[in-house]
Formats: sequence, C-alpha cells, structure tokens
Amino acid sequence: MTQGLALLAFLAVSFLAVGSLLVGARLLRVRARVDSPLKRETYECGETPRGMAWVRFHARYYVVALFFVLFDIEAALILPWSTIVREVGTPGLVAVGTFVGVLMLGWAWAIRKGALEWV
Repeated sequence: MTQGLALLAFLAVSFLAVGSLLVGARLLRVRARVDSPLKRETYECGETPRGMAWVRFHARYYVVALFFVLFDIEAALILPWSTIVREVGTPGLVAVGTFVGVLMLGWAWAIRKGALEWV
C-alpha cells in the first residue's frame, strides 16, 4: 500500500511541477510590443529573399542524406563496441558482423539501383 501511495504522491508532484512551469512560462512569456510585417517574411541568412521560399529538391539529395545518417549511426554504434570487443567474444563479433553485413547489403542494393549516381 505504501508503494502505491508513494507512486501517487510522485505523480501528483510531477504533474504539479509541469503544470506550474507551463503556467509560469505562459504568464512570463516574451511578447513583441508592435507586430511587424518583417516578422512574417522569410529569413535567408540576412539576404533579401528572391522567389519562393519553398523550392522542390530532387529526391537524390534526400537519399544521400539518408545514407549519411545511416552510416553515421553505424560508426556511432561500432565505436563503443570496439572498446569492449575482447569482453563480448565471439557472439559480439557475430552480432556486429551481421549488423555491418545488413548495412553493406543495403549499400550494394543502392549502388545496383543507381541511387547514388549523379547523372
């Protein structure tokens, strides 16, 4: 019974803290004194915008960005593994080999489909 009461007290304090922060932020928010039409304009690094702000990009850019994120995550996951490679032994080596193998299959598929060609 005391665990349930402690959980209820924790939830009440949590909701009270979050609610008071939201109300305080709403009351103390920063507001502009004068609404400027410049505020609604597209900002392009200090330059005067030319044309529409919404430009369609070729899907190739998104594919390259997706591959960058994919291989960046791979590097972020393999680096910690490399520090404990002796401790995890053969099962760890098989797991990482499978992980890299699946990534290489995806990379080979993208090359075969021509997803990374800039023609």
